[in-house]
Amino acid sequence: MVQPLGYLKESASQTAGPYVHIGLTPNFAEITGVYPVDLGTAMVNDRTQGERITVTGQVIDGSGTPLRDALIEIWQADAAGLYNSPSEMRGSADPNFTGWGRCPCDLATGEYRFETIKPGRVPFKDGRLMAPHISFWIVARGINLGLNTRMYFSDEAAANAEDPVLARVEHRVRVPTLIAIRDGSTYRFDIHLQGDRETVFFDI
Repeated sequence: MVQPLGYLKESASQTAGPYVHIGLTPNFAEITGVYPVDLGTAMVNDRTQGERITVTGQVIDGSGTPLRDALIEIWQADAAGLYNSPSEMRGSADPNFTGWGRCPCDLATGEYRFETIKPGRVPFKDGRLMAPHISFWIVARGINLGLNTRMYFSDEAAANAEDPVLARVEHRVRVPTLIAIRDGSTYRFDIHLQGDRETVFFDI
């Protein structure tokens, strides 16, 4: 006999709150003994192939204030454009590169920082090559569902001009919100949640 399910009501949504750091980065939250180091802290080792880069920035609210309790995860291809994933069918990704990282923003400055490599180009679903990019997922107070965006590279202008995802951004004046600025081996990528410079977010 089929049971009626009308009594199962959707739970109220909540923002990430203070518990996101306890659950995802316990060492950062001064809870030791769960993991030797927080998962996602190290993406590379001394045998990782590719150009070493640093990606840093802040998550900034509509008033221009950096959030100090945000947490960011990134996902990217290796230097050859291959993902460290069981679903990667084009070849073997660099075993010395995780392709995934997690970083809580600094509680004083709101800065995040990833030590990684510059990714290679990967194909879009229709076979066209996308420009090198890093996918971002952001959670923080006031965000009910994690926000998804991408970071592209300021020194990849030709590839960016060909990118099929960037081409879908209708308001072209907003494309620069997805471009990180290079300074030496460091790329600066600030994520604006609201305002004139609001970052383009993707519904995925």
